[in-house]
Amino acid sequence: MSPLSRLIVILNVLILATFLADAIVIAVRSLINDQWTSTMLAYYTGVSWLAWALSLVLLLDETQKFAKWHWVQYMFWVVATLGDTVIGWLWAIGIYRANPDTLFTSYDHTLLAFFVIRFILEVSVVVFSIVHIFSSSSENATPLLTSEPRNSYGSVPPTDASCETSREKEPSAFANFFGKMRKLLPYIWPKKSLQLQVYVILCFALMLLGLAVSVALPNQIGVIVNNMGEGTGKFAWAAVLVYVGLRFLQGGSGLIQTVQNWLWIPIGQYTTREISVKMFAHLHGLSLDFHINRKTGEVLRVMDRGTSSIVQLLSQILFQIFPAIAQILVAVVYFTIAFSPVFGFIVFVTMAFYLFVTVAMTEWRTKFRRRMIDLDNFARTKAVDSLLNFETVKYYGAEGFEINRYKNAVLEYQVADWKSSVSLNLLNLAQNGVMSGGLLVGCLLAAYEVSEGRMKAGDFVTFVMYLMQLYTPLHWFGTYYRMIQANFIDMEKMLALFEEQQSVKDHPDAKDLAVKHGHIVFDNVTFAYDHRQTALSNISFSIAKGSTVALVGPSGGGKSTIMRLLFRFYDPLSGHIYIDGQDIRQVRQASLRKNIGVVPQDTVLFNDTILYNIRYGNVNANDDAVFRAAKAAQIHEKILSFPEGYDTKVGERGLRLSGGEKQRVAIARTMLKDPPIILLDEATSALDTTTERHIQQALSEITKDRTTLVIAHRLSTIVNADKILVCVLQMLRSKRLILFALTSSIKDGKVVESGSHDELIKQAVENGQQGVYYEMWQKQLRDENDTAIEEVTEGLRNNVVREEVAAQAVPSQTSDEAGEGKAEEKLVPKIDTNVPGESTQLVSSPTEVAEEPSTDSVEESQRPSDLPSIEAAEEAGSQTEQPSATKKATQTSSRNKKKKKKSKSKTTF
Repeated sequence: MSPLSRLIVILNVLILATFLADAIVIAVRSLINDQWTSTMLAYYTGVSWLAWALSLVLLLDETQKFAKWHWVQYMFWVVATLGDTVIGWLWAIGIYRANPDTLFTSYDHTLLAFFVIRFILEVSVVVFSIVHIFSSSSENATPLLTSEPRNSYGSVPPTDASCETSREKEPSAFANFFGKMRKLLPYIWPKKSLQLQVYVILCFALMLLGLAVSVALPNQIGVIVNNMGEGTGKFAWAAVLVYVGLRFLQGGSGLIQTVQNWLWIPIGQYTTREISVKMFAHLHGLSLDFHINRKTGEVLRVMDRGTSSIVQLLSQILFQIFPAIAQILVAVVYFTIAFSPVFGFIVFVTMAFYLFVTVAMTEWRTKFRRRMIDLDNFARTKAVDSLLNFETVKYYGAEGFEINRYKNAVLEYQVADWKSSVSLNLLNLAQNGVMSGGLLVGCLLAAYEVSEGRMKAGDFVTFVMYLMQLYTPLHWFGTYYRMIQANFIDMEKMLALFEEQQSVKDHPDAKDLAVKHGHIVFDNVTFAYDHRQTALSNISFSIAKGSTVALVGPSGGGKSTIMRLLFRFYDPLSGHIYIDGQDIRQVRQASLRKNIGVVPQDTVLFNDTILYNIRYGNVNANDDAVFRAAKAAQIHEKILSFPEGYDTKVGERGLRLSGGEKQRVAIARTMLKDPPIILLDEATSALDTTTERHIQQALSEITKDRTTLVIAHRLSTIVNADKILVCVLQMLRSKRLILFALTSSIKDGKVVESGSHDELIKQAVENGQQGVYYEMWQKQLRDENDTAIEEVTEGLRNNVVREEVAAQAVPSQTSDEAGEGKAEEKLVPKIDTNVPGESTQLVSSPTEVAEEPSTDSVEESQRPSDLPSIEAAEEAGSQTEQPSATKKATQTSSRNKKKKKKSKSKTTF
């Protein structure tokens, strides 16, 4: 705010103070000298004060939100100055003509002094406002040349002031009120229940009855006071009984309100049920990209707040706000008819200004409330995210970091909550000031009318009691308004969730998918998560009925993207995906996913029993079907070993089970679903050899006679797959090139290799050991050999330590015996790598050497006691484990052929 703008605001405050001083002078004159100045002057002072107060509030609001003033403000200052000048001089002339001898009293001099001061202030406001108009115009002009440093492309960085000016306006909580209420109407009227409809009608009837009682109750008090003041000697017991009966009906704990609350309970439950169920269904109907980009804790928080806010909102508007406004209108009409228009005007001005102050200040404090809610959601999200990653926190010893992060979030929330609470206290203070002012003016006028004999004492009591009766709902009106505003803020977040649209939608004429063979075709499919980078480019392949296709390659190559497109979590940018000749975009998503079973890499289980988690594949399956599926998945016996068997709780996300147990539960769940198409997403990538063997046996059962698509990191697990799709990620000139192969390698959309596993290896050998798949295969063999050599080295070190300990413990042993013992303990283990893809076999004892004859091991056993050092053994082992590439490839091909003849229909992944 510029100095000139601040000066104009100060002048407006001083003008407002002069009208308040006039009101004080009029009131003091009436109380002390028992002389009423003028009714018209009182009206003029009150209305003028209200107008300038409204102008000041709008002035401050526009300054805060827009940093400039509307032209209506300038027009008001000019018109108000001219009008005040005319009215003020007419008033002075009127007083002079009415009292030509005395002219002015001291009170009149005081009023005249305030008028002159106000006139000077008003003229000053008009003059400064004209200057402000021209100064604002010059400030808003942007110079063509500037000395500010430029950013790229010649742009000028915005200053703090410009950022504040261009900041997006905070939307009002009541913005688009009728649009929001229109969305809530279906939940208000229970069209499916005739009983609830009758309850709604009865609630409205009771509300009207409550309005009638609120008018009759203060009037009945006036009747009792008037009867007592007449001094007739009659006991007004009937009037007292009527008053007590009305009091029993009225109030928050009265009969009317109690019955109304009782009738509203099932209506509120109906609304809660309809909204929460619809929101839950809507969240499940949204596409995967929404859930990836949103935090679950925040979404659930918005859902909880939104559901409760809508129920409270309906109750507050229908049974608190509407009756309060209706009582004000009824009171204005009642006082205008029963007393005089002056009393009706006082009530109307007081109530109107009270509502205006409430609305204006509540809108002002909306930003504090919204900020507090956002930080509350943020703190909750941090807590949920930290607890969901409990194990990760423990792995890295980050408890202190997480606690401090949550503490900082809570502190930020508490600062915002403090600001919201302070603004609430200021609002309550302003409301109390308005009501006290209205009560003061009304009581003074009523007392004056009673003293003049134009009103009875009972009328004074009626006015005070009615005004106090209005004060109670109006006081709660401020509270209800704030609650409604808070509920609107909560509700608008949930309505925003309702407005979220599916990125993957069913076609209007979509039909159910009919799977007869399970033949899958990708036809020139292109897809990108981000328009700046393509994930798949013109990919084409097919998967025949009952066959198995494996996707292998490093992370980021597009393997998971292919599976997500097939499951229709996303739609391709171009191209088509067919299942038995049916484009999956032309079928219903529910029917598509019903025919596809998925065993993910990271299985997430529900925090329920094992029986529930397996039966989730087919909720209508009986226990026997669940048991058969568990047996086929090699998990049944393990489940029975648990103390609670199938009723064992698996814990949050299944953390009470091991990785292999969770995978087998997932396999059993998929087998119970019995789909014709199976997707296996690296189901054994993170498992040990023993667990992997059990998983492979279970997978061989689940994939029998089913079309299967497998993602695998270990090439040895998919060498017998019918087809292999190689997805390789390369970095070249800061651009990502994705290579694909379907029994081949495809580079830039061109086929460069084709054939089965054995054919690809053979082709690579014939081409001088060149090929994408061949290089991946050799790399994995080298990695496995390196791992085995590390295990051998560690074993040798342990043997040397044990030998030294044994030599020290038995000093009397003969040299020949010692030499034989050392030679026997220092036998260097051998690694059998003749069968690529199978488990590496360590030979560490003479017995194992006899079972698996090896020239190297026989020679090793005949060595004298002075064996080579550990380093020499490592070098010898390394040389032993590195056969030529050609020999390995030939052994791989021949052994795979023999293995296929033996196992025939058995498939290993």
